Amino acid sequence: MSVTDTSAAPAATPATPDDVPGWFFRADQEAFAHLLGSQNAAGVDGDLLELGTYLGRSAILLGDHLRPGQTFTVCDLFDLDAPDDSNSAEMSMSYRETLTRRAFERNYLAFHPELPVVVQAPTSVLADGRIPAGSCRFVHVDASHLYEHVIGDIKVARDALAGDGVVALDDYRAPHTPGVAAAVWEAVFTLGLRPVLLTPEKFYGTWGDPEAVREQLLARDWRAEGFRLDDETIAGQPCHRLAWDDSATRPARSLPRRIALAVLPPIATRGVRSALRAARSRRAA
Repeated sequence: MSVTDTSAAPAATPATPDDVPGWFFRADQEAFAHLLGSQNAAGVDGDLLELGTYLGRSAILLGDHLRPGQTFTVCDLFDLDAPDDSNSAEMSMSYRETLTRRAFERNYLAFHPELPVVVQAPTSVLADGRIPAGSCRFVHVDASHLYEHVIGDIKVARDALAGDGVVALDDYRAPHTPGVAAAVWEAVFTLGLRPVLLTPEKFYGTWGDPEAVREQLLARDWRAEGFRLDDETIAGQPCHRLAWDDSATRPARSLPRRIALAVLPPIATRGVRSALRAARSRRAA
């Protein structure tokens, strides 16, 4: 699926998941679907949990893989006030004008007959044990970007996951979210979290057997589908990096343009690119 990044919630009911605003890109859409589908095919039972859901783009996909007898829980503040000044400032900067529970529910119900269990509260409330220990097979963490909140969310995920359950942690490498990076790598080096897969946006890991999860992952020929899949080692642990390879869909540069961009100094190549963009805009107009 293609992704349209927009910060404004649509006024109308979305016709497709692409109409739901969010930051859930193709590599992660496919990784979620593959891992959840593999769990279902293997008969793995367990609930689903999402900490931070925004307007529901990823929740809609998670709901696609919910099976009878399983529970899907989402936790988000939505339009409630944040519990502390730092979190409130973060929400005001990024979400306050668009994030409402009503918008989430409208979007989710456009694709599913009933809502998940909705906990409208800070994700820290889930540390009270309301998610039974070991009950979940997949947890998606995409709530606050502040270190003290993220490390708490990771511990909630650890307690909720069963066996070889998978956690997906968003924004582990974004320049504007250093607190997430600190919490994620702290979990790897001090809390026993084992990395399995990295995408440009999300870290996937388990507190169970990483080989079992990797086996599920590598059962698919990602490269044949246009993805880049690279091997990595982190502190002696094998891991993989997955990204959508859009190079095949980009128009090839002409030979004169390739030569010019190769030999001209950077300030000149920026001028060439600016002139080309202006020319394309004029043609489009």
